[in-house]
Amino acid sequence: MDIDVFAAAHTEDWERLERLVRRRRSLDGAEVDELVDLYQRVSTHLSVVRSSGQDPALVGRLSALVARARSAVTGAHDPAWRDVVGFFTRVFPAILYRLRWWWLGMTAGTVAVAAAVAWWVVADPAVMHAIGTPESIAQTVEYEFANYYVENPRGSFAAQVWTNNAWVAAQAIVFGVAFGVPTLYVMLVNALNVGLTAGLMIGQGRADVFFGLILPHGLLELTAVFVAGGIGLRLGWSLIAPGDRTRLRAFGEEGRAAVAAALGLAVVLFLSGLIEGLVTGNTVAGHIPVPVALGIGVLAEVLFFLYVFVVGRRAYLEGETGDIRNAPAAAPVA
Repeated sequence: MDIDVFAAAHTEDWERLERLVRRRRSLDGAEVDELVDLYQRVSTHLSVVRSSGQDPALVGRLSALVARARSAVTGAHDPAWRDVVGFFTRVFPAILYRLRWWWLGMTAGTVAVAAAVAWWVVADPAVMHAIGTPESIAQTVEYEFANYYVENPRGSFAAQVWTNNAWVAAQAIVFGVAFGVPTLYVMLVNALNVGLTAGLMIGQGRADVFFGLILPHGLLELTAVFVAGGIGLRLGWSLIAPGDRTRLRAFGEEGRAAVAAALGLAVVLFLSGLIEGLVTGNTVAGHIPVPVALGIGVLAEVLFFLYVFVVGRRAYLEGETGDIRNAPAAAPVA
């Protein structure tokens, strides 16, 4: 299809609909009927243009026009709070469920790398020696590791952790536009850092401290980062192997879902930041026993997986994909 010819043939309808939408409060009966008719036609035009995948700018223009016309035709819209509830009960969990194999694979790969690095540090004294002097290592494992969680006020520390983790997750997703290669780099760097820290702590006989302080918040926090990495890889893969879609359409659909996932993950990371700032910090201070802190971390992780594989699965099987819906399946009639 020649998109320029198509646009030229229907521009008059689009402009007329635009004028009617602007005057929606002062339309007479005939103009209301015309508005409904044009709304139906332009919704069809949007579907045709979107399926061609040739002009994203035109898709955006028609999407905005159809949305405004729909509001004018129906005369009402759902309250904003319903959109928020719908996002967290359908859109976000459905995205996580649909892309589950990508982030579960990322989880397995990253944990394997971190475990291999930790084993290397513990098993080879030369590696431990290369990391630092015995004095500096002792300072890290005996003081700095635990002190990290209490050296700042709880609230500001939680905010700092949230900002840092959200930035890492955003990088992992956004870097998918470069075929996922930078995403793999971000995840590798994080795996190496975790593995080196674990190796130092375990090698110095402080495994109980390491896992007692990492797991309460780290289970949910690292899962969110793994999800971001998996979504970033899926975004990059849509450019390499778009399947039966055009590359532009595949990238657009996966990109919109990735943006939605990033918003949802910001909330997940906010919760893990609260756990790190309030639970882990109080564990270091001795106010919360380690078993209780671990129980909180495990509970948060279990709830996340139930959210994905119960709520998300249900929404996905009902047809939710996480993509933006630009037009209704059926247009209203007069």
